[in-house]
This record gives sequence, C-alpha cells and structure tokens, in this order.
Amino acid sequence: MKNLLIKWNQMSLVKRIIIGIVVGAILALTVPNAASGVTILGSLFVGALKAVAPILVLFLVMHAIAGHKSGKKTNMKSILVLYALGTFLAGVVAVVASFMFPVTLTLKTGAEDLSPPEGILEVIQSLLFNIVANPIDALINANYLGILMWAIVLGLALKNASKNTKEMLGSFSDAITKVVQWVINLAPLGIMGLVFDAIVTSGLSALLEYGRLILILVGCMLFIAFVVHPLLVFIYTRKNPYPLVLMVLRESGITAFFTRSSAANIPVNMKLCEKLGLDEDTYAVSIPLGATINMAGAAVTIAVLTLATVNTLGIEVDFMTALLLTVIAAISAAGASGVAGGSLLLIPLACSLFGVPADVAIQVVGVGFIIGVVQDSCETALNSSSDVLFTAAAEEAKERKEGKQDKAVPVNS
Repeated sequence: MKNLLIKWNQMSLVKRIIIGIVVGAILALTVPNAASGVTILGSLFVGALKAVAPILVLFLVMHAIAGHKSGKKTNMKSILVLYALGTFLAGVVAVVASFMFPVTLTLKTGAEDLSPPEGILEVIQSLLFNIVANPIDALINANYLGILMWAIVLGLALKNASKNTKEMLGSFSDAITKVVQWVINLAPLGIMGLVFDAIVTSGLSALLEYGRLILILVGCMLFIAFVVHPLLVFIYTRKNPYPLVLMVLRESGITAFFTRSSAANIPVNMKLCEKLGLDEDTYAVSIPLGATINMAGAAVTIAVLTLATVNTLGIEVDFMTALLLTVIAAISAAGASGVAGGSLLLIPLACSLFGVPADVAIQVVGVGFIIGVVQDSCETALNSSSDVLFTAAAEEAKERKEGKQDKAVPVNS
C-alpha cells in the first residue's frame, strides 16, 4: 500500500486528475447509488479551494507590494491590455458566429425570481462598491475586488515597515501557499466526485434539446482558446504560442472546468505561475485580478444567448447594433463577478439593447441554467486558464525586449 501511494504521488498531477475523471465517470454510469457518497469529495475540494483562495490573495498581494523594490517594473499594463483585448475579441467572435449560425430557443419558465441588473451603470456601481467593501466582509464573501484593494493599500502602507515585519508577512504567505499545495494535491479525488455528481444529477438528456446552442457556445470558446488567444500571445512574444497555450489549458483549464469557479482556481493558477518562474510581484496581482475582470467566456455567453433571443423573436439586427453588443458584452463580462449569478444574470441587460421584454429575457437565463453544466464549465476553463496565459505572455514580451529571451517563460518547451 505504501509503495502504491509513493507511485501515485510520483505521477504528474494532470495524469492523476485524468484518472479521477475516468473513475468518476465509470462509477456514475455503473453503480450510481452504491457510490453516491463520492459526491462529498467534490464538495469538500471546491469548498477547500474557495476557503483558502481569499486569504492567499490577501497575503500574496500584500507581500508582493510591501516587498516591491522601487524602480523594478512589473507587466501589469501589458496584462490589462491583453485582458481587455481578449474579452472584447471574444464578444466579436460570438457575434460573428451567431450571424453565421443563427440559433433559436424554446423558452421555458423557471428563472422568474431572479433580479438581474437594470443597466450598465448598476453593474459599474456594484463593482465600485465592491472595491470599497469592508475588508472582513470582503474576505468572508470572497469579494476579490475588495480583497485586492485592501491588499494593495496595506502593502503600500507596509513598504517602509521593518525587515522583521516584512519577513513575518513573507512567512505567512509561504505557509498559506503550502496549505494550497496540500489542497491541490487532493484535486484527483475532488474532481472524481465532481464528475460523478455532474453525470448522475444532470446526465446528457437535459442538454440534447439545446445541442445546437451548446455547439455554438463551445465552438466559440474553442476558437478563442486555440486561435484568438494564441494570436495575441504570438503578437506579444513572437514565438510559437501553442506549447504555452496547451500547458495552461492542461494544468489550469482542466481544474477550472470541473470546479466551475475562477475564484477556486486562483490557487491552481498561482502554483502554475510559480512553476513557470514568473515574477511574483506581477502574478500575485494579475491572477486574482484576472479572476475578476478577464472574462472572455462570459462575453461569449452573453452575446450568443442575447442574439439567440433576438433570433427567436424575429428582431432584425444591424451591424452597428451588433458592434455595440460586443462592447456591452465585454463591459458586462468584466463586471460579471460583481453580480450574483455571474454572466447569466447579465443577459437581460444585453437583451434590453434590442427591446426584449424582461419576462422573456429572464426565461433565457433559465435556459442558461439548463445548459450550465457544459456552458459554465467551458466558460470558467477559458477565463481562468487565460489569466496565466496572458501573465506569461507579458513576462515573455518583457524578457524579449530586454534581450533575455532564453531566461523568459518556456514558451517553446
């Protein structure tokens, strides 16, 4: 038994996760009743990640800001540009795909009790209030904009603190990182439980009616992951982007796909950035920020479901209105984490651009929940993995400009 455990731990995490996926699927298809207790493993895993992520972000960002040496440059400007471009281009891809392959919906009830935001100003207002939230409240509710703001402010206040204080802060950061590593090592068991639960509770029958819609959504996200994002990375790095793209999808995207939470995937992304040898001063801020505003998948969901609603109602859409939709989808997607319900509850906001009645738009949200087992998983995988991708690309671009191409991120390895 001891030798088996040693061999298991020597295996790469990705291989162990794949084994967990296969075992979870087999159990769900063969002995769903007898193995029902497996679901608790998934709940515990996601719960542990969500519990440790806020405190990890707080201490990592505080430590990075407090220990940052004057004159040392970070890549945050480049990363923010990549986040904005990635989200906007995702909206463009979704709009073009919806025009090329129009989809109509069979609207159902089931989401009438939800309260989506009434306008883009409400989304922005929500984000601003999240930024100035009480720090304890921000930690309890995993409000990452509030956590980031307080971590930056406290980090700046501690820049002139004593060496002992900074060392203590670093020790706390290292200790929490170690806890994160322990949690991540449990990913195969957690994902086995998540796969089992998804297959047993949802199955595939509920998704067949909306198969065409799912194909459009997933197709757009795959196009963005394998064409748009690699193109952006190539423009920045001037190197073959696919080794890096495949690495982040494998080591970050797979976990995000099953946890369906960008917040829960923050520790995974932090660990991957460390493995890639990225600058901690940069990724300690860019990864939690990306989990909040880098939302290419959300932009796709908002645009595709909005245009599907428009097609269902027979509303004509001109080019300028469609272009405006991409802008609204991008802005709304960036604010999705500030609204309870995420990207789905921002669909009525986008629908209002075309005069779609609120009672109809809210039914589309219900459709979104039906296909959520696929849509939300793919959306989170795209969003979260690209946080690392763009952070690594900015690091590589910086190293290339400084003439240190061989020391930079191993894009070609």
